[in-house]
Amino acid sequence: MTIAYGSCNLCEAMCGLEFTVEENTVTSIRGDKEDPLSRGHICPKALSLIDLHADPDRLIKPVRREGADWVEIEWSEAYGLVVEGLVATREQYGSNAVGVYQGNPNVHSLGSMTHGIPFTSMLRTRNRYSATSLDQLPHQLVNHLLYGHQLALPIPDIDNTDFFLILGGNPMASNGSMMTVPDFARRAHDLQARGGTLVVVDPRKTETADIADVHHFIRPGTDGLLLLALINVVIAEGTTRVADYVDGTEEVANLVRDFTPDAVASVVGIAAADIVSLATQFATARSAVAYGRMGVSTQQFGSLCQWAIQVLNIVTGNLDRVGGALLTDPAVDLIRKKIVGRGHFDKWRSRVRDLPEFAGEFPCSTLVDEMTTPGDGQIRAMAVFSGNPVLSMPGGTRLNQAFADLDFLVSFDFYINETSRHADVILPPTMSLERDHYDLIFQSFAVRNTAKFMPAILAKKPGAKSDWEIFRNLGIRYRARLAGSSTLDRLRTRLTPKSLVAEARLRLSPRRTIDLLLRSHRAGLSVAKLKKSPHGTDLGPLRPGFPGKLQTRNKRINLLQDIIIAELPALRDLMTSAAVPSGDQLLMIGRRHLRSNNSWMHNSARLTKGKPRHQLLAHPDDLLERNIEDGSVVSVASTAGSVQIEVLATDRMMPGVVSMPHGFGHQRPGVELSVATTVVGASVNDITDPHRVDAVSANAILNGVPVTISPT
Repeated sequence: MTIAYGSCNLCEAMCGLEFTVEENTVTSIRGDKEDPLSRGHICPKALSLIDLHADPDRLIKPVRREGADWVEIEWSEAYGLVVEGLVATREQYGSNAVGVYQGNPNVHSLGSMTHGIPFTSMLRTRNRYSATSLDQLPHQLVNHLLYGHQLALPIPDIDNTDFFLILGGNPMASNGSMMTVPDFARRAHDLQARGGTLVVVDPRKTETADIADVHHFIRPGTDGLLLLALINVVIAEGTTRVADYVDGTEEVANLVRDFTPDAVASVVGIAAADIVSLATQFATARSAVAYGRMGVSTQQFGSLCQWAIQVLNIVTGNLDRVGGALLTDPAVDLIRKKIVGRGHFDKWRSRVRDLPEFAGEFPCSTLVDEMTTPGDGQIRAMAVFSGNPVLSMPGGTRLNQAFADLDFLVSFDFYINETSRHADVILPPTMSLERDHYDLIFQSFAVRNTAKFMPAILAKKPGAKSDWEIFRNLGIRYRARLAGSSTLDRLRTRLTPKSLVAEARLRLSPRRTIDLLLRSHRAGLSVAKLKKSPHGTDLGPLRPGFPGKLQTRNKRINLLQDIIIAELPALRDLMTSAAVPSGDQLLMIGRRHLRSNNSWMHNSARLTKGKPRHQLLAHPDDLLERNIEDGSVVSVASTAGSVQIEVLATDRMMPGVVSMPHGFGHQRPGVELSVATTVVGASVNDITDPHRVDAVSANAILNGVPVTISPT
């Protein structure tokens, strides 16, 4: 028996863990009390790592489809089939006929970050998609516009703030999102113990609202009105404190002049006096910070909302301030060392719906159009990296058929799930305990600066390969296959300095790559040094650094962004009560649970046991008006389709709003998940409409969806 230390990389929290290992099996997992970030915190998902490793449904070696059956094959054959499928499509229809989707787990894997990105670039396709546009795209776009880099996201300094305003976020369930904050409950308690205030604005009384000092219900999709009204009050009361490197404050004052508390109150559902009080408390607190997540990002005005949150922090003097919002100083600085690019917006547009790209990716809401609309550039082959678009994207029913109709599909996944069941070949990577890990992304979003390298806790199972090995071997074979192809492709793959660098990156192991990055970024750090501190290395609290840390060309912040300002007339229209549903309509929002993780953690009996969590939540008055009984099965219909689901009456919902969780809908032919297929529940994305997107970024709209409910 041995004791090992590492981190959980299932979600953004990076909780430190203590593993008891016997005969290459983890027998127990505890929170690591000496981890400088998580301080012993652990959630139920971490314990499921034991289940993931032992899961009999998990694929270890590649499989290929033969009719309705799956046949296990050797890796060499699998690489050949995948390379041939992708190259044949490229040769016949062009490089854009190959599409790529990268799911959320990619950013939680060091090997996928170091090797998946170079391989994807080899495909030379503009049809690239990722979970970004189902989630945080408005964050990244606003970061790019205001601060000059898509990852330059100021993080709430929860450990020092005196007033924390949360809109559309539930860190008690998420452990923080775009704000890595393990043990949020203790940090919130500490905030209140030092006399601080926690305020939550959400259409549902969430788990975070339960511990807040104040909770306000808000009508979905109207957060932008509330935020502009808060800015209006701050400016009107003369409590602004704006840094001298900020431009556009006076113009913003003119833009928000009409968005008074009295004008927006009846639409947002919060009394004007409460809006004034909230603004005054925020502006006059010793320090304060506003933070918004899925509820404000995945809606009609997602980009405008994220801009307004930043403006509220800026005009109250809480940007780049202890207790406010600050950039991190990670050991591997993705921004200032230019490892990740600044990002770009609207350099080219999608073929079918003319939607803008961001950082080289198209919005997921148009993927199904690109797959099903004939013509030059139609997607005919897909590579899906650790994702499940059939459950995670709007228009799931259409996507399901579109994936079934592809000429070729390769899925990088260790499960045969709702999407990978359509694949021609499945390439399964090792699970997280069987590979080295260093968190490149979420160290950049954490509420404290730390660094930790986790060597693999367990040896790989016989025949298994890590994701980086898969990407390396595929990349080398793909390049070689193209070199022997057409004259044009031979020219594209000739031995240029750029191609040599790409291949060299593929040949380096993730451990060697991260060691080089550590040594070049921060004096005294290396993989060897971090291994001597298995609990993690504390690099200190968040610190001010503007304007030096700004990535804008002139080291200034310009609040006036034309593409955001252009949406103000549409937002103003909401003040005529356009946000209030008509007739029998209700507004649907999503929700997440601590014991779930998007669409792929339902195959652990440890996590799915207990009370059902799939129900549609609705206010009792809304059910009474429709003659619907609590606990009955109802039909939920939208412009995209309908599903049947059990309804649960609760006064934790704002009247006029219903809530349906994401990640269910496993009862489909061909899904080989023995536990998940017994977990009842419909897929919310069968009734979300891919044609409804944020007008600025084209991010998916997953909240504020108009629906009707009726007895079945």
